[in-house]
Amino acid sequence: MSTKRLTRGAIIAGLYIVITYILAPVSFGPLQFRASEALTVLPIIYPEAIPALFIGCLISNIFGGLGLVDIIGGSLVTLVAAYFTYYFRGSILAYLSPVVLNGLLISIYLKVLFDLPYWLTAIEIAASEALVVFLLGYPLIYYLKKRGLDVTL
Repeated sequence: MSTKRLTRGAIIAGLYIVITYILAPVSFGPLQFRASEALTVLPIIYPEAIPALFIGCLISNIFGGLGLVDIIGGSLVTLVAAYFTYYFRGSILAYLSPVVLNGLLISIYLKVLFDLPYWLTAIEIAASEALVVFLLGYPLIYYLKKRGLDVTL
């Protein structure tokens, strides 16, 4: 991995952590609006974002208060979603990967931790994720590509 990609990955992880903590009151729990999830679309143009998002989520979840299940589970969901975002980078599935995976998987342990109805929780998490991905993430990718800041893959 080049120094440029390593540095970009570190910046992505750092941004994820900072955004999550600036907005901490709405970043954790059963009803969440994690604006840092807008960065989950970055694997579309930056493959190094895959491990960076995992690390950023892992560190954020360590201090998030939901314990080991969120630290491990939430971080692994982010890793898998980032990989699928990269894999499907040429289609709308790239944007849907974090929405669907977070909605379906994060809701499993939020249901248990907070005694919530699974499908309602899944819909709420997916809706929140969709807002962040499509209102912030999609324009971010558009901007980076328009400015020539994307990586040709």
